[in-house]
Amino acid sequence: MTYKIEGLSPDRFAPLFAMDDTELAARNARRVTATADRGWPCRISLDDAKAGEDVILLHHVSHDVDTPFRSAYAIYVRDRVETATYCDALPPAFVGRTMAFRGFDAEGMLAAARLGPGEDGDAAIRELFADPRIAYIHAQYATNGCFAARIERN
Repeated sequence: MTYKIEGLSPDRFAPLFAMDDTELAARNARRVTATADRGWPCRISLDDAKAGEDVILLHHVSHDVDTPFRSAYAIYVRDRVETATYCDALPPAFVGRTMAFRGFDAEGMLAAARLGPGEDGDAAIRELFADPRIAYIHAQYATNGCFAARIERN
């Protein structure tokens, strides 16, 4: 069994970087500058922004399903980065963070979950996908509770 972790498409976020602060605020978004090389995980590149780099902080619906598990929260995105794809490997943004891996069935209902260090993510993902009920997994940064990436069988 193999899996794929893929970042979000930059196309839907690119227009935000041309907006001024007033336009961003009207969309419940903010331009912020990373103050360290860690702590600003981009959901497109699946890596952290570097100190001094501008990112957009915005509200994002990560689990758009008609179930009680519909979910939305704030995420960071970087400008001029490409969608990252990791096959049977963990992205840099997972390493060194406590991660929650939530396994959903085909209807979008939570079927199982695992919590632990990002470095242990491969084992957690494989364990969840060993359950035939699991159609896909959402990785979340457990400390802040925000969406990190969707994981699919490959």
